[in-house]
Amino acid sequence: MLKQDDQVPLYIQLKESIRSSIVNGELKYGDKIPTELELSEEHKISRITVRKAILELVEEGYLVKKQGKGTFVNKRKIERKIVHFLSFSDACKANGLIPSSKVIKKEIIQPTPRDQKLLQLDDGDALLFIQRVRYASDSPIMLENNYFSYKEFHPLLNEDLDASVYKVLEEKLNVKPTGASETSLEIVRAGEEEVQLLNVASGEPLFYMETLVHDENGKPVHIGKQYIVGESYKFILKQ
Repeated sequence: MLKQDDQVPLYIQLKESIRSSIVNGELKYGDKIPTELELSEEHKISRITVRKAILELVEEGYLVKKQGKGTFVNKRKIERKIVHFLSFSDACKANGLIPSSKVIKKEIIQPTPRDQKLLQLDDGDALLFIQRVRYASDSPIMLENNYFSYKEFHPLLNEDLDASVYKVLEEKLNVKPTGASETSLEIVRAGEEEVQLLNVASGEPLFYMETLVHDENGKPVHIGKQYIVGESYKFILKQ
């Protein structure tokens, strides 16, 4: 219940009440919230006050307005510093979400000259291509395409990679990914593969991130080419 005589402005009280309901799970992704009129009558405040609270929640990504349909709880975004090395699993956990994965492909393919240079491949070495869909609390968030030296990492072919690949690398191959370089980030449109695997609309904006991951000694581990659902992710530039 809003406190009319409180020093905290009414719109902030309403905003924090709705935000708290989203954070603690009372309001879930896709839930429709009451109309401005309904909230105004329920809390005995003006519609202007309600509108201000709702607009700030929309700007902060907690709510989304759909023309002609109403206002709904938005997907929770995963926050991640763009220049900070953090695995998807750790990023999910840091944001209170449960990570999971589904392996789509494990293939042996030929490297491009750029792949050979970035991964420092020996002559005749191939690439081990591993594609997975990454989920955050059962929502598909990322199409992950990773490329490893087949010569060094072929044991991954026989490992269960539905959990953490990095954990398998560390425990089974004594390789610990610790950093990333050659990172680039751009906006692309969802194509046929992304539409099918990420359950998004054709042409929907996606983050495309390409990076070279290395171990604690600076040796290349894999190239990552990831397609990330834009409405579910927020990258933070390190100051």
